[in-house]
Amino acid sequence: MSIALNPTESISCRSEYAPLARVIVCGPQYMSISEVINETQRHYARENINRRLASAQHKEFVRVLRNQGVEVVELPPDQQYPEQVFTRDIGFTIDSTVFLSTMGSAIRKGEEEILKKWLISQKAMMQQLPDTKIEGGDVITDRDKVFVGVSGRTSDISIHTLRNHLPEKNVMGIPFDKKYLHLDCVFNILSPREALIYPPAFQKKELDLLSKMYDTMEVSKEEQFTLGTNVLSIGNKKIFSLPFNKKVNSKLRERGYEVIEVDLSEIIKSGGSFRCCTLPLVR
Repeated sequence: MSIALNPTESISCRSEYAPLARVIVCGPQYMSISEVINETQRHYARENINRRLASAQHKEFVRVLRNQGVEVVELPPDQQYPEQVFTRDIGFTIDSTVFLSTMGSAIRKGEEEILKKWLISQKAMMQQLPDTKIEGGDVITDRDKVFVGVSGRTSDISIHTLRNHLPEKNVMGIPFDKKYLHLDCVFNILSPREALIYPPAFQKKELDLLSKMYDTMEVSKEEQFTLGTNVLSIGNKKIFSLPFNKKVNSKLRERGYEVIEVDLSEIIKSGGSFRCCTLPLVR
């Protein structure tokens, strides 16, 4: 379905690095590892999630975002959805349209309906992709290019469907090792020229393609596990990153980025970090 954009509203997102003006988040009040759906969760399943700590960390993240001038929209948490903190997966914004995801994991089906309800209240332009399986963590945009990870959560057919909706874009399917969940867990674009990448997740063909398009900064095995690629750019060379990913942060600073360190250590136990926790609406 498609709903017309109200002229007084504004949705616009063409890249991963333009100044972030408006973003959707959701608190982790009901967060838990109730059904293991990725390798990170498998590692922490016995320990599980300290909800009080996760909520405190998320509130601090939101506070810092707002201090940076970002308007933060908070969706209402629902106890049915233990993964709802990861708002990136339920949709993705390309130009003036928010595409609603079709969730690839049963435990997450329904989260997108909460986003849909909010978008309708805002009279925002949205698009559903019927008969597909696609999650926003697999969709990375850069102006006329759209990279879509072929994963356990996003199918080949969804790429063809998205390509039909975006004929003016170069929509590229990027297969990677499915154990890494989403494309943004192994690749992330920081600027028109630079990107973070975890090379072992890709075959030579895809690695060569991405390396030709961007000056790639390699992330180590240890810092891939702590989601070193899953940073969030808010524009003007400012990037949110975890304090313990020291190698990634050092590389970023060497290239002139301002690294904003916020602790999301409790939230990443479920397999997502800053990018996963944010759904940009306006950049």
